[in-house]
Amino acid sequence: MALLTCSDISLELGGRGILESVSLDVDAAEVVGLAGPNGAGKTSLFEVLSGRQLRHGGDVLLDGTSIRTLDMRRRVERGLVRSYQRPIVPGSLTVGETLKAARKAYQPQPSRLKVEWAVEFVRLRAQMEQPTGSLETLERRKLMLACLLLRDPRIVLLDEPASGLTGSEIDEIDLVVRKLSQEYGVAVLLIEHRLELLAMVAKRVLVLDVGRIIASGPPETVFLDEKVRQAYFDVPLSSGALDDRLTVVGDS
Repeated sequence: MALLTCSDISLELGGRGILESVSLDVDAAEVVGLAGPNGAGKTSLFEVLSGRQLRHGGDVLLDGTSIRTLDMRRRVERGLVRSYQRPIVPGSLTVGETLKAARKAYQPQPSRLKVEWAVEFVRLRAQMEQPTGSLETLERRKLMLACLLLRDPRIVLLDEPASGLTGSEIDEIDLVVRKLSQEYGVAVLLIEHRLELLAMVAKRVLVLDVGRIIASGPPETVFLDEKVRQAYFDVPLSSGALDDRLTVVGDS
Protein backbone atom coordinates (compact mmCIF):
# COMPACT_ATOMS: atom_id res chain seq x y z
CA MET A 1 0.00 0.00 0.00
CA ALA A 2 1.29 3.45 -0.92
CA LEU A 3 2.05 5.89 1.89
CA LEU A 4 0.40 8.82 0.07
CA THR A 5 -2.21 8.56 -2.65
CA CYS A 6 -4.27 11.17 -4.41
CA SER A 7 -6.99 10.07 -6.81
CA ASP A 8 -8.85 12.07 -9.45
CA ILE A 9 -7.95 15.45 -7.94
CA SER A 10 -9.71 18.35 -9.61
CA LEU A 11 -9.51 22.01 -8.65
CA GLU A 12 -11.16 25.17 -9.94
CA LEU A 13 -10.19 28.68 -8.90
CA GLY A 14 -12.12 31.70 -10.11
CA GLY A 15 -14.07 29.55 -12.53
CA ARG A 16 -10.87 28.29 -14.18
CA GLY A 17 -9.79 24.65 -14.10
CA ILE A 18 -6.41 24.27 -12.40
CA LEU A 19 -6.20 20.52 -11.89
CA GLU A 20 -8.11 17.80 -13.72
CA SER A 21 -8.21 14.12 -12.75
CA VAL A 22 -4.73 14.09 -11.22
CA SER A 23 -3.80 10.80 -9.56
CA LEU A 24 -0.46 9.76 -8.08
CA ASP A 25 1.04 7.70 -5.27
CA VAL A 26 4.24 7.81 -3.25
CA ASP A 27 5.61 4.83 -1.32
CA ALA A 28 7.47 5.03 1.98
CA ALA A 29 11.14 6.02 1.46
CA GLU A 30 10.47 6.80 -2.21
CA VAL A 31 11.53 10.02 -3.97
CA VAL A 32 9.10 11.06 -6.71
CA GLY A 33 9.76 14.06 -8.94
CA LEU A 34 7.03 16.43 -10.14
CA ALA A 35 7.90 18.54 -13.17
CA GLY A 36 6.06 20.77 -15.61
CA PRO A 37 6.01 24.28 -17.07
CA ASN A 38 5.07 27.33 -15.04
CA GLY A 39 1.32 27.38 -14.46
CA ALA A 40 0.95 23.62 -14.92
CA GLY A 41 -0.62 23.19 -11.47
CA LYS A 42 2.31 21.77 -9.48
CA THR A 43 2.12 24.10 -6.50
CA SER A 44 -1.69 23.97 -6.60
CA LEU A 45 -1.40 20.21 -6.20
CA PHE A 46 0.80 20.76 -3.14
CA GLU A 47 -1.87 23.08 -1.75
CA VAL A 48 -4.35 20.23 -2.05
CA LEU A 49 -2.06 17.53 -0.67
CA SER A 50 -0.96 19.65 2.31
CA GLY A 51 -4.52 20.59 3.25
CA ARG A 52 -4.17 24.28 2.53
CA GLN A 53 -6.77 23.94 -0.25
CA LEU A 54 -9.74 21.83 0.82
CA ARG A 55 -12.24 22.78 -1.88
CA HIS A 56 -11.34 20.21 -4.50
CA GLY A 57 -12.68 17.08 -6.10
CA GLY A 58 -11.18 13.64 -5.59
CA ASP A 59 -9.53 12.20 -2.50
CA VAL A 60 -6.21 12.21 -0.64
CA LEU A 61 -5.19 9.10 1.32
CA LEU A 62 -2.45 8.62 3.90
CA ASP A 63 -1.76 4.96 4.69
CA GLY A 64 -4.97 4.10 2.86
CA THR A 65 -7.12 6.35 5.05
CA SER A 66 -8.76 9.46 3.64
CA ILE A 67 -7.46 12.77 4.96
CA ARG A 68 -9.74 14.67 2.59
CA THR A 69 -11.32 16.83 5.31
CA LEU A 70 -8.23 17.36 7.49
CA ASP A 71 -6.64 20.81 7.65
CA MET A 72 -2.91 21.49 7.42
CA ARG A 73 -2.24 21.18 11.14
CA ARG A 74 -3.87 17.78 11.41
CA ARG A 75 -2.03 16.51 8.34
CA VAL A 76 1.26 17.67 9.83
CA GLU A 77 0.41 15.76 13.01
CA ARG A 78 0.08 12.64 10.83
CA GLY A 79 3.52 13.17 9.30
CA LEU A 80 2.82 15.11 6.09
CA VAL A 81 4.82 18.36 5.88
CA ARG A 82 5.66 20.77 3.07
CA SER A 83 8.10 23.51 2.13
CA TYR A 84 7.50 26.62 0.03
CA GLN A 85 9.29 28.05 -2.99
CA ARG A 86 10.51 31.02 -0.95
CA PRO A 87 11.80 30.03 2.48
CA ILE A 88 10.31 32.44 5.02
CA VAL A 89 12.50 32.91 8.08
CA PRO A 90 12.46 35.74 10.66
CA GLY A 91 15.40 37.95 9.72
CA SER A 92 15.76 39.40 13.22
CA LEU A 93 16.59 36.03 14.83
CA THR A 94 19.70 33.90 14.63
CA VAL A 95 19.57 30.40 13.21
CA GLY A 96 19.67 28.95 16.71
CA GLU A 97 16.90 31.26 17.95
CA THR A 98 14.74 30.36 14.95
CA LEU A 99 15.07 26.65 15.67
CA LYS A 100 14.37 27.26 19.35
CA ALA A 101 11.21 29.22 18.45
CA ALA A 102 10.11 26.46 16.06
CA ARG A 103 10.66 23.86 18.77
CA LYS A 104 8.53 25.77 21.28
CA ALA A 105 5.76 26.30 18.72
CA TYR A 106 5.38 22.59 17.98
CA GLN A 107 3.19 20.37 20.12
CA PRO A 108 4.33 18.03 21.43
CA GLN A 109 7.69 19.77 21.68
CA PRO A 110 10.59 18.04 19.94
CA SER A 111 13.46 17.17 22.25
CA ARG A 112 16.66 19.22 22.29
CA LEU A 113 18.38 16.15 20.88
CA LYS A 114 16.01 16.30 17.92
CA VAL A 115 17.04 19.93 17.31
CA GLU A 116 20.71 18.96 17.50
CA TRP A 117 20.11 16.11 15.06
CA ALA A 118 18.30 18.41 12.59
CA VAL A 119 21.13 20.95 12.71
CA GLU A 120 23.72 18.29 11.98
CA PHE A 121 21.55 16.68 9.33
CA VAL A 122 21.38 19.81 7.17
CA ARG A 123 24.90 20.94 8.15
CA LEU A 124 24.06 24.30 9.73
CA ARG A 125 26.22 24.03 12.86
CA ALA A 126 28.58 26.81 11.75
CA GLN A 127 25.68 29.24 11.22
CA MET A 128 23.91 28.83 14.58
CA GLU A 129 24.82 32.35 15.79
CA GLN A 130 24.26 33.99 12.41
CA PRO A 131 21.19 36.23 11.85
CA THR A 132 18.85 34.54 9.40
CA GLY A 133 18.55 37.77 7.41
CA SER A 134 22.19 37.41 6.38
CA LEU A 135 21.94 33.79 5.23
CA GLU A 136 22.63 32.76 1.67
CA THR A 137 19.80 31.11 -0.31
CA LEU A 138 21.11 27.58 0.33
CA GLU A 139 21.42 28.22 4.07
CA ARG A 140 17.87 29.60 4.23
CA ARG A 141 16.56 26.49 2.50
CA LYS A 142 18.52 24.25 4.85
CA LEU A 143 17.11 26.12 7.86
CA MET A 144 13.58 25.63 6.51
CA LEU A 145 14.30 21.91 6.10
CA ALA A 146 15.67 21.69 9.64
CA CYS A 147 12.43 23.19 10.99
CA LEU A 148 10.43 20.63 8.98
CA LEU A 149 12.53 17.78 10.34
CA LEU A 150 11.57 18.71 13.91
CA ARG A 151 8.11 17.38 13.01
CA ASP A 152 9.37 13.82 12.47
CA PRO A 153 7.84 13.73 8.99
CA ARG A 154 6.92 10.56 7.15
CA ILE A 155 6.54 12.38 3.84
CA VAL A 156 7.92 15.76 2.80
CA LEU A 157 6.53 17.87 -0.06
CA LEU A 158 9.46 19.95 -1.35
CA ASP A 159 8.65 22.89 -3.62
CA GLU A 160 11.64 23.80 -5.82
CA PRO A 161 14.39 23.40 -3.20
CA ALA A 162 17.12 23.96 -5.84
CA SER A 163 15.74 27.26 -7.16
CA GLY A 164 18.49 29.87 -7.35
CA LEU A 165 21.26 27.45 -6.37
CA THR A 166 24.57 26.69 -8.07
CA GLY A 167 25.70 23.24 -9.14
CA SER A 168 27.65 22.49 -5.96
CA GLU A 169 24.76 23.78 -3.83
CA ILE A 170 22.35 21.50 -5.68
CA ASP A 171 24.63 18.62 -4.68
CA GLU A 172 23.96 19.53 -1.02
CA ILE A 173 20.19 19.36 -1.57
CA ASP A 174 20.69 16.05 -3.36
CA LEU A 175 22.57 14.73 -0.32
CA VAL A 176 19.83 15.81 2.11
CA VAL A 177 17.05 14.25 0.03
CA ARG A 178 18.96 11.00 -0.42
CA LYS A 179 19.67 10.73 3.31
CA LEU A 180 16.04 11.40 4.18
CA SER A 181 14.91 8.61 1.89
CA GLN A 182 17.65 6.01 2.22
CA GLU A 183 18.68 6.38 5.87
CA TYR A 184 15.44 7.46 7.55
CA GLY A 185 12.73 6.06 5.27
CA VAL A 186 11.10 9.45 4.65
CA ALA A 187 9.15 9.75 1.40
CA VAL A 188 9.70 12.87 -0.71
CA LEU A 189 7.52 14.39 -3.42
CA LEU A 190 9.73 16.94 -5.14
CA ILE A 191 8.69 19.81 -7.42
CA GLU A 192 11.73 20.93 -9.38
CA HIS A 193 12.68 22.70 -12.61
CA ARG A 194 16.34 21.74 -12.24
CA LEU A 195 16.42 18.50 -14.21
CA GLU A 196 19.81 17.51 -12.88
CA LEU A 197 18.41 17.23 -9.34
CA LEU A 198 15.38 15.19 -10.44
CA ALA A 199 17.62 12.92 -12.45
CA MET A 200 19.93 12.37 -9.46
CA VAL A 201 17.39 11.64 -6.75
CA ALA A 202 14.07 10.55 -8.29
CA LYS A 203 13.52 7.02 -9.56
CA ARG A 204 10.15 8.15 -10.93
CA VAL A 205 9.06 11.48 -12.42
CA LEU A 206 5.56 12.79 -13.19
CA VAL A 207 5.04 15.70 -15.57
CA LEU A 208 2.06 18.04 -15.30
CA ASP A 209 0.82 20.26 -18.09
CA VAL A 210 -2.34 22.38 -17.95
CA GLY A 211 -3.47 20.54 -14.82
CA ARG A 212 -3.06 17.01 -16.22
CA ILE A 213 -0.35 14.38 -15.88
CA ILE A 214 1.02 13.86 -19.38
CA ALA A 215 3.89 11.47 -18.61
CA SER A 216 5.26 9.33 -15.80
CA GLY A 217 8.13 6.92 -15.37
CA PRO A 218 11.92 6.87 -14.94
CA PRO A 219 13.54 10.27 -15.64
CA GLU A 220 15.64 8.90 -18.50
CA THR A 221 12.40 7.98 -20.28
CA VAL A 222 10.18 10.89 -19.26
CA PHE A 223 12.63 13.69 -20.11
CA LEU A 224 12.91 12.40 -23.68
CA ASP A 225 9.17 12.02 -24.23
CA GLU A 226 7.98 14.16 -27.15
CA LYS A 227 4.94 15.49 -25.24
CA VAL A 228 7.14 16.49 -22.34
CA ARG A 229 9.69 18.27 -24.51
CA GLN A 230 6.97 20.21 -26.27
CA ALA A 231 5.02 21.12 -23.12
CA TYR A 232 7.74 21.59 -20.53
CA PHE A 233 10.79 22.54 -22.55
CA ASP A 234 9.05 23.92 -25.63
CA VAL A 235 11.52 22.25 -27.99
CA PRO A 236 10.94 19.43 -30.50
CA LEU A 237 12.52 16.02 -30.01
CA SER A 238 14.94 16.71 -32.88
CA SER A 239 16.38 19.77 -31.10
CA GLY A 240 19.73 19.55 -29.34
CA ALA A 241 18.88 22.41 -26.98
CA LEU A 242 18.49 20.11 -23.98
CA ASP A 243 21.52 17.92 -24.53
CA ASP A 244 23.61 19.54 -21.81
CA ARG A 245 20.78 19.43 -19.26
CA LEU A 246 19.93 15.81 -20.01
CA THR A 247 23.41 14.25 -20.05
CA VAL A 248 23.19 13.71 -16.29
CA VAL A 249 20.11 11.53 -16.76
CA GLY A 250 22.11 8.77 -18.32
CA ASP A 251 24.45 8.74 -15.34
CA SER A 252 21.79 8.61 -12.61
